[in-house]
Amino acid sequence: MSPLASSQGPIGTKGSKSSNGRFFEDFTLDEVIIHGAPRTISDGDVALYHALTGNRFTLQTSNQFARDVGYSTAPIDDIFLFNAVFGLSVTDISRNAKANLGYAGCDFLAQVFTGETLSARSKVIGLRETSSGDSGIVYVLTEGLDHRDVPILRFIRWVLIPKRDPNSPPRDSHVPDLPDHVYPITVPPHRLNRNWNDLRTGSPYRWEDFQAGEKIDHIDGVTVEGAEHMTATRLYRNAARVHFDGLKMKNSADGQRLVYGGHVIALARALSYNGLANACILSAINAGRHSAPVYAGDTLYAWTEVKECIALQNRSDIGALRVVTRAIKNEPCTEFQESGDNLVLSLDYTVILPRR
Repeated sequence: MSPLASSQGPIGTKGSKSSNGRFFEDFTLDEVIIHGAPRTISDGDVALYHALTGNRFTLQTSNQFARDVGYSTAPIDDIFLFNAVFGLSVTDISRNAKANLGYAGCDFLAQVFTGETLSARSKVIGLRETSSGDSGIVYVLTEGLDHRDVPILRFIRWVLIPKRDPNSPPRDSHVPDLPDHVYPITVPPHRLNRNWNDLRTGSPYRWEDFQAGEKIDHIDGVTVEGAEHMTATRLYRNAARVHFDGLKMKNSADGQRLVYGGHVIALARALSYNGLANACILSAINAGRHSAPVYAGDTLYAWTEVKECIALQNRSDIGALRVVTRAIKNEPCTEFQESGDNLVLSLDYTVILPRR
């Protein structure tokens, strides 16, 4: 049974059929919002995602490989799925956001294939006014649904949203308890090591080859081009003004458009292929935060720390790793930085990979 049960439509601009998006005053604790504009994920969407991120995880890029290991065809990349559901929620939640601050409790409940139609709904689970009084933090639980309205993805995020009237009186605050990890781990229902081919995936390293405390420099860098991050954000259908409105952002403190944080996650995940090529399935995003903005022209590097090696009950074919991937801008990761001005992303997540 889904935890989200009722609905409220989009909020329009008074006297106009168009909407200016929600401000902090427009959110009510426990309200449920049904997001409009469901989308069907096509093969073209997936191909464009791979082109814009450089994703090389073979389970998601090769239909033949996917069939060899027991699928009917290649599943949609989990991070693309996350960004697609996230994008459905933006118009109602974060169109006016100053920043997306963090994530928790992101559970990938099912693997999804092209041709599926996604919709989304969100519940407001927390509200907190900032100390400056001109904005507030909105916490939402968002669900992505398949064509049968069955949840396939669930995550919490919190967003910094300005007030419509900075002088409006303060509101009561409620900060939700956030999970520090997703449990139980969602695993694929079929066995994965049937005909698994390390030569095809590009790496001999399986679950047994990793150990807690290990740090992996993914070495390769990727420069974020303006046209590419704008195209990617359109692909995700993220309509937040900070990513699209160049005139508005020219007059902001940043002075230019921000790269959508979900695209930074997608690029970091794609970079992690060099060292984690067999980590083919995301089971969860336990926690994540964007610690600095990324702009067009920045070059991203990434490294990953293995936090825990998890043996899965009754599954000798696969194991799980809880890892933290950190993305750094404009300097390589040779020193494995865990803080600093150039750290842009820390993502704590759980991956599934085959055993020997």
